[in-house]
Amino acid sequence: MMAAAAAAAAAVSSVRYHIPDSLLAALSSAATFPSTSSFATLLHACSRLRLLLLGRSLHRRLLLLPPSPSPFLSNHLLNMYAQCGRLDLARHVFNSMTLRNLVSYTALLTAYIHHGLHDLAFHLLPRMLPHHIPNEFALAAALSSCTAAFHPLRGYLLHALATKTSLNINPFVANALITFYSTTDVDSAWLVFCSLPTKTLVSYNSMIAAFLRNHQPGNSLTLFGQMHRASLPFDRATLLGVIPSCTDLRHCGQLHCLAIKTNSLLEVEVATAFVKSYSALEGDFDEYYKIFCGAKDHDIVSWTGIMTSCADKEPEKAALLFHQLRHEGPKPDRYTFSIAVKVSAGFATARYCSSLHPLILKSGFGDDTVVLNALIHAYARCGSIDSAEHIFEQLMDRDEVSWNSMIKAYAAHGRGKEAISIFEDMVKHVAPDSATFVGLLTACSHGGLVDEGRGIFKMMHEVYNISPQLDHYACMVDILGRNGNIKEAYDLIDELPVRPDSVIWSALLGACRKHGEMQIGEKAAKKLMELEPKNSIGYVMISNLYCESGNLGDGAFARKEMKVCGVKKEPGLSWIEIANRVHEFSAGARRHPQRELIYVELYKLAEKLKEMGYVAQTRLVFHETLEEDKKDRLLLHSEKLALAFALINPSAVVGSVRIMKNIRICEDCHNFIRLASKCIGKEIVVRDANRFHHFVAGVCSCGDYW
Repeated sequence: MMAAAAAAAAAVSSVRYHIPDSLLAALSSAATFPSTSSFATLLHACSRLRLLLLGRSLHRRLLLLPPSPSPFLSNHLLNMYAQCGRLDLARHVFNSMTLRNLVSYTALLTAYIHHGLHDLAFHLLPRMLPHHIPNEFALAAALSSCTAAFHPLRGYLLHALATKTSLNINPFVANALITFYSTTDVDSAWLVFCSLPTKTLVSYNSMIAAFLRNHQPGNSLTLFGQMHRASLPFDRATLLGVIPSCTDLRHCGQLHCLAIKTNSLLEVEVATAFVKSYSALEGDFDEYYKIFCGAKDHDIVSWTGIMTSCADKEPEKAALLFHQLRHEGPKPDRYTFSIAVKVSAGFATARYCSSLHPLILKSGFGDDTVVLNALIHAYARCGSIDSAEHIFEQLMDRDEVSWNSMIKAYAAHGRGKEAISIFEDMVKHVAPDSATFVGLLTACSHGGLVDEGRGIFKMMHEVYNISPQLDHYACMVDILGRNGNIKEAYDLIDELPVRPDSVIWSALLGACRKHGEMQIGEKAAKKLMELEPKNSIGYVMISNLYCESGNLGDGAFARKEMKVCGVKKEPGLSWIEIANRVHEFSAGARRHPQRELIYVELYKLAEKLKEMGYVAQTRLVFHETLEEDKKDRLLLHSEKLALAFALINPSAVVGSVRIMKNIRICEDCHNFIRLASKCIGKEIVVRDANRFHHFVAGVCSCGDYW
């Protein structure tokens, strides 16, 4: 006994300021036993501070007291063990109690739920009911268990019990019911909300969150509007539920003003929600960056949120934010690194990605699957397929994203057979998903693997029970159309169980243009322009199809119609990185400070390529102008200018020449760069909107099939 008391006193000494000295003295004395209230105070302190060693010492001392511990102390013991994570000992205390009250059952029930043991929690209820009617806390906890474990039937039974005991209108139970029904039937959640005689702030917050979870943002905003008009107070949880419900910038701006009036923007969670909402609605980055800067006590979630908001459209700003985070903010976590790596995928070269890689290793994420998956994707998107392969081979814990990333990498680089080979290895380890087959079918499309594509499309449903979605049909239309099987592709669209989207019609129209199929091309263009009247692709491709078939009048009319409708063609742009600086080129490069030198180098290169067999594809220029003017127009395409710029800076180009383009490379530029790779003796890598082209010694990785 002396040893136990001494150990207990030693354990308490580090937290002496939490426990009165009189209790410590009583515990340390071998001659006296603390009173019941003293034991309760000590056990409560052990629960709060997670002092399992001291708690067990107190338990042993309690067992020496005749008779056995009262329900009051047993409940404290049960709670102490539960708080310390020893549910086995908590259950032992519960089973050894000769007299259990409502608190005993509720304490064990909530302990089970807190640790995710939902089945044990629910099975405890039938043992409880013959002796005690659950109170509002037990029922609310049990309902939260049904929500977390997604057990609808159990939730319905608990709702019936709540109604029978008249606890269904209790705020705690009603709020738990609303949350439960938000996962099964939002209309029932609304009925529960409307039946409440008194609606609390938590009730409104629960209902707003329920509408948001069920993709009913309009109802979330309407309910919040009712709250505001009734001058009901709101809190941070209300704003966090209603901000993501904004469907346009006007709603977001109104909530923004309200948050400013209530000083809510100072809270980092609210600021982060506004950043995400403004970003999703394509708001002005400078505006939501001000919101970010105005918040206090930024955590890694807020930093990751602001980086994510501009990762796709403004990767340079996201990269600068990551640099700022490293100097001012908390330590980056796996999600922050994955966003930073994703940002690097938007750059023209792998330089930024390569600089992040050692930092990731140094930060302890060298074996983190989420981060390494992002690296595989980024290296592949930057043209460094060898680096992507190396990371994949070193990755020990591969998930479906790892395999899918590698399949998509091979697809983007036109290596269809490698994509199929790695898929065959994948199915030995993890089950493929819908994204897997999008990658595989894309690989078949880029590699001209028509029969393989047909087999994979069939296998997806028959072997893996994955129903084709629009993405899969678009890939299949592309596979068939590129190969000239346009009628088969059109028939496939005609048999679709869902309405074809713009991607499908665009793929078919592109195939019609490639193979000169006018009749189906006109139908595809009409459908495409109906779905996306402000997209220039439909107008431009049908105009080109008319002109290539010799129908210049209809081609000119299509372009005129595009102009009348206020649709602007996306300009072709190319980027190349020279001496750690990215240079942008548009057709003509009229604003580039070195344009005269670029022109001289380009014309010189063109003369050399003519000797090697290059002939300008002037049929691709549909303006009624002289033949020489058409040749000049073709020669001044943005990717050719970027290549010439690299040639006048030879010392700054290490290894291959890497060019990024925002639209599909044209046939003339493809032929020009293919011959240029042989002429200059360097690999030239062009990443266009669809895929990569690796030009080496006069041969392209696409096999001139793109």
